Amino acid sequence: MESVLSKYENQITIFTEYLEEYPNTDELVWILGKQHLLKTEKSKLLSDISARLWFTYRRKFSPIGGTGPSSDAGWGCMLRCGQMMLAQALICRHLGRDWSWEKQKEQPKEYQRILQCFLDRKDCCYSIHQMAQMGVGEGKSIGEWFGPNTVAQVLKKLALFDEWNSLAVYVSMDNTVVIEDIKKMCRVLPLSADTPGDRPPDSLTASNQSKGTSAYCPAWKPLLLIVPLRLGINQINPVYVDAFKECFKMPQSLGALGGKPNNAYYFIGFLGDELIFLDPHTTQTFVDAEENGTVNDQTFHCLQSPQRMNILNLDPSVALGFFCKEEKDFDNWCSLVQKEILKENLRMFELVQKHPSHWPPFIPPAKPEVTTTGAEFIDSNEQLEELDLEEDFEILSV
Repeated sequence: MESVLSKYENQITIFTEYLEEYPNTDELVWILGKQHLLKTEKSKLLSDISARLWFTYRRKFSPIGGTGPSSDAGWGCMLRCGQMMLAQALICRHLGRDWSWEKQKEQPKEYQRILQCFLDRKDCCYSIHQMAQMGVGEGKSIGEWFGPNTVAQVLKKLALFDEWNSLAVYVSMDNTVVIEDIKKMCRVLPLSADTPGDRPPDSLTASNQSKGTSAYCPAWKPLLLIVPLRLGINQINPVYVDAFKECFKMPQSLGALGGKPNNAYYFIGFLGDELIFLDPHTTQTFVDAEENGTVNDQTFHCLQSPQRMNILNLDPSVALGFFCKEEKDFDNWCSLVQKEILKENLRMFELVQKHPSHWPPFIPPAKPEVTTTGAEFIDSNEQLEELDLEEDFEILSV
């Protein structure tokens, strides 16, 4: 392990050394549900990209588990990509998709709090420490490479301990998204509706809520929806390309996790047949919060042109991400999927209304009954074993 770490400790990615300039074209670039005209809006495009939180390898943080690695260089790239997708969901939740970031400009307190969730410390809810140790419950040793599905399952479990962001995380099974299950998980009763008789009917729709027709309309817990997929055997099947690109156009898009074997990237958009991605394979020194609680965020934003790769070079194992802050956002996403994804003969995934009868009953995940914090909880391997999850399929070959 030490030899692997030392190999990557000095790896610094300089994008401009091998990245061709964006072509002078009239084509549209799509970034996480927003379009930019490349010829006239290049600076706006790069500003939009740089506003995304960029997580990379780090070194010199406290050893994971007390005696484990103090750097994730060489093995943590998929974990960092998972952090980037989740961070984008939190930005949309608290600041909105149109929020922009400027270097050395004072940011909202919510931004600082989001950033603190991902610092490389044991007590930060989505730190590399928490993710690596929660991965033990998914059969991954600390320092072992993750696939997209494992990262999705880890994020689903860690979110149970995150009361501030209060996300409902749904990871689809068997290439199938079940509307009934998501609504069951995301609809939460207001505090005034404590008795079974106060429960609203299942047929209550987002439009009913917006009209305020009931004093007991359920609130909607913001949804992080992750769809792990296998889009081919050894390489991506070209029949999926158009549908895959359509997902980046959806306003709910959080991009995709994927890449090449043992090299994970966070895909945030596309230009023509090229995917645009943020690359975690840069090793930076650990950054901690300052005494006043703020974080120097200069190394958490990519200020150079991102990389691109032809979509057909993508490994077929990916995980799509979407964020629905309100129920109407989810209903709109379902309509877009019906229109753009399910029209294909060979579909990327299925969207069904009812829970399949041959599946086990759906039980919304709940925080385990423990008296410790989440950080202390996942330090216990005995309790980790109690959090068994179904392994859908593991992704990129190792």
